Amino acid sequence: MHRLRNRLLAAFLTATILPLAATLWITTSLLERSLGYTTTAELDHLSESLESTVREFYQREREGLREDAAARRVSPTRLSVDDASLWPDALREFWSSGESERFGLSGNGGDQIEYMVREANGVAVYTRQLGGIRMQALTEELRESRALVDAIEGRDLARGFTLTLIILVTAVWLVALASLIYLAIRITRPIQELTAGLADFAAGNMDRRLESGRTDEVGQAIQAFNDMAAQLAQSRERLVYLTQVASWQTLARKTAHELKNSLTPIRLTVEEIVARRQKPDDAFMAQAGQIVVSEIDALERRVRAFSEFSSEPSVKPEVVNLNACLEERVSLLRPGFAEVRFDLRLDDPAPAAWAGPDQVRGILTNLLKNAAEAAGPGGHVLGVTASNGRDAIIEIHDSGSGLSRDLIEGLFEPMITFKKDGMGLGLSIARKNAMLSGGDIGVIDGQLGGAAFRVVLPRDRA
Repeated sequence: MHRLRNRLLAAFLTATILPLAATLWITTSLLERSLGYTTTAELDHLSESLESTVREFYQREREGLREDAAARRVSPTRLSVDDASLWPDALREFWSSGESERFGLSGNGGDQIEYMVREANGVAVYTRQLGGIRMQALTEELRESRALVDAIEGRDLARGFTLTLIILVTAVWLVALASLIYLAIRITRPIQELTAGLADFAAGNMDRRLESGRTDEVGQAIQAFNDMAAQLAQSRERLVYLTQVASWQTLARKTAHELKNSLTPIRLTVEEIVARRQKPDDAFMAQAGQIVVSEIDALERRVRAFSEFSSEPSVKPEVVNLNACLEERVSLLRPGFAEVRFDLRLDDPAPAAWAGPDQVRGILTNLLKNAAEAAGPGGHVLGVTASNGRDAIIEIHDSGSGLSRDLIEGLFEPMITFKKDGMGLGLSIARKNAMLSGGDIGVIDGQLGGAAFRVVLPRDRA
């Protein structure tokens, strides 16, 4: 089974390694070609020129504002030292420095220049608009541009992109490989278990079953194996039992023949003795003859039972309504067991079995009679019908003393009886008739505290 898993892995490697290598080669080539057109020289020159222009513009505006203040062309805003606590931070810092004058930026993003001049009792502030040019924002953008240029010049972009691409593609490929290994194990493990189960089954282990919670094709195959194993085990059990029955039938035929040969002359002789008895011995001879004839009758009944058991009745299967058949058998037996309560729990719709009607009637008669005798006066017998997807089922429960495990093991073998007048062949004949119809009889747990039997018959034609 590992060979299948290795083949899956080999197929994955074959299907992915060549496309992966081609993808890496094409991508790295395109990166090198694309980055070859990129240069930082123009960006560096542009940032330096812009920085110089901004610096010159700022210096020119500063000098112009100083001249306008000296020529009194602009009016200042005077702030008293008494209100220093309300000043902006820039003014307080200027006042604390002791400088006589200072320039600064204010407004939206630094779009105006402030000219601060120290006076005796405070600060005079002159301002000039920069025509919408935001000096602080522009200075920050220039700083970021210079930092980007320095970063680009300090690293190899082509190598970085290539290494990143290789790591990314390799990681994706390894994840795909790990997923495939997981899937390969998940797929091949139940197949391996199924193969091992088939090997055990072929070696004669009919009890081997496989567990699987899958619902896919593999799970269906495992379920089919379990069903096949159960059916074959049941068929083997039936075959063994029928083989034993065939051996018992041969012995029964021979026994019945020998008994019949001996009983016939005995009966004729005893009857002749009784007919010729002398007068003084009338009472004794009549009693002795009656005893011998009675015992011979008992032996003849056993001979007939053996003959019935050894015969091969013809089975003519047809559709049998189990509800109607069970009701019919119960109605026939009720008068003979008036002190026993018979109850029925019939399935709706009525289960239909494909079996020999005579055989089904014989089976039910035997089981119901046994149940009534086991229950005794005041006892209870329950008949149940049911069905599943494949079988029709009849159960007979009684409230008797039940059966021990030792008795159950040989219950269906001939000559095993626990009744005073029983022949020990009824359950054997009943099970044989069930098997001839494609079904079986088994012992189950009783619902009334006593013994219980389940008859399983096929619903469809074999």
